[in-house]
Amino acid sequence: MLILRVLNETSLWLMIPGVLLALVAYSVGLMLFCRKKWGPEKLKVNNEVAGFKFAVIGVLYAVMLAFIVVVVWQDYSDTGKAVRTEAEAVGDLNALSFALPDPEGLQIRKLVADYALQVRESEWQTMTQGLPSRTTANALAHLTHAIYALQATEIRDPILQQSIQLLATIQDNRSERLDSANGTVPPIVWIVLIGGALIILGYPAFFGTSSIAAQTLMTAALAALVALALLPAILLDFPFTGSVTLSSNAFEEALQQAPPHTQEPPAPAAGKAP
Repeated sequence: MLILRVLNETSLWLMIPGVLLALVAYSVGLMLFCRKKWGPEKLKVNNEVAGFKFAVIGVLYAVMLAFIVVVVWQDYSDTGKAVRTEAEAVGDLNALSFALPDPEGLQIRKLVADYALQVRESEWQTMTQGLPSRTTANALAHLTHAIYALQATEIRDPILQQSIQLLATIQDNRSERLDSANGTVPPIVWIVLIGGALIILGYPAFFGTSSIAAQTLMTAALAALVALALLPAILLDFPFTGSVTLSSNAFEEALQQAPPHTQEPPAPAAGKAP
């Protein structure tokens, strides 16, 4: 996907001024071209009618853009919550495994640690391309098989049921995380938003003012405002791509609780009762 490639390959500090300059150059350049071709006196005739139409189009576009910004921000927030919930369930499942007899408990701990490691090392990288990780999926499949295999043992039912619930929490929140990695706004909506921005920023070319400096500044300000509204929507729609991304710190903490090949419960934090 083109947007993912641009976000991955372009620094945030280059992207912001680049988009700003591109939209400002487009809007101001078109306005100056029209002034030179027809002159401000002829363009002044359009001011009243064009101003009314511009107000209507501007309101429609502002409402649509605001709606998209709210949607992507809500999804970004929900994805961050899903990441934390998934990591917490990993830590809880690791702690619960100490109530299981060995070798089953030890196997669960190893598989939990392997899953957390694969999420941090592998899937966090593949999600930058909007894709899941096959090795992480395999690690989760092995963990799922091991937990359901407990049904064939004499494990106490409450522990087994809680293990299955934690596994379901991990699976559900991983699915939500992966669904958000490739963006939640359909491409057609981005086409409409970008096309709408070009229409809005082309409208100042229909106006004529006596002061070219004032018209240039107003046109540039409008273009900058549209660019600054579009950029957060694009960046937040892909929460694992580019410079504005969700952190994997929650899985770092989960790995501290469930280090690979651990056999003993993690030591209590300093200053806390065991």
